[in-house]
Amino acid sequence: MQLEGSTGLSIAEACDAARVSRAGFYRHFDEHEPRQAETELRGRLHQICLDHRSYGSRRVTAELRAQGQLVNRKRVVRLMRADNLLCLRKRRFVCTTDSRHTYSIYPNLTTDWRPDGINQLWVADITYIRLRESFLYLAVILDAFSRRVIGWALEDTLEAKLAIKALRRALADRSAPTSLVHHSDRGVQYCSGGYVEILHNHGVKISMSRSGNPYDNALAERFMRTLKCEEVYLNDYRDRADATRHLRHFLEQVYNRRRLHSTLGYMAPETYEAASMATTSEVSA
Repeated sequence: MQLEGSTGLSIAEACDAARVSRAGFYRHFDEHEPRQAETELRGRLHQICLDHRSYGSRRVTAELRAQGQLVNRKRVVRLMRADNLLCLRKRRFVCTTDSRHTYSIYPNLTTDWRPDGINQLWVADITYIRLRESFLYLAVILDAFSRRVIGWALEDTLEAKLAIKALRRALADRSAPTSLVHHSDRGVQYCSGGYVEILHNHGVKISMSRSGNPYDNALAERFMRTLKCEEVYLNDYRDRADATRHLRHFLEQVYNRRRLHSTLGYMAPETYEAASMATTSEVSA
């Protein structure tokens, strides 16, 4: 066993210097190191699945081994199944999650379309947030016109309730006109009956990316990259409460109110919306 960093100290010497017993050190190691190693493996696995969305367990295993991870395919399958990352082969306009459920797939309504006002197009996506010894999952909904985060939810599961919670938050914050289009990928969370029913009940048109084409949801993908680079990668979240506190501050205070976007004329989303509404009012008058 090696200590982190090049201290040159043995375990016994380090324990004496820190005034802890060797038994206590090894007990702490046995309790935490295996979980941290598992978290590291799952982090690499999640990243591979995000980078290569069509990869199955065999290719993921090969990629992990190429990165120096000693792991067998059975363990990879178990982790992918637990985190709902198993690749699903999709038939035309049908998304099959298992042998008991079949959900509808909707065509892409956003090709070559840029909204010119708020509440015309909402885009949604999900990503994972790594804690020290576990994972959380973040669902986000943006207004495509202003890039403003209008709904988000953080859970320890990838079940449909995660996406539904973010959607309900967006609908509570904003009224949904009948012309509104909701765009997402073909993930099972967005195809689920509960999610689709809410959209239908509010008269929202449903749009989904084409199979194997992440560029169809590029705006949401770009936001997730910004979130990771400017918030997640810069912090080491202790637990869910710590992650929730940091993410709420970034999404609602930093990103929505202060972060400047080049595509918005170097204005923050909330400022851009206010300026757009003021211009519309002047034109109407």
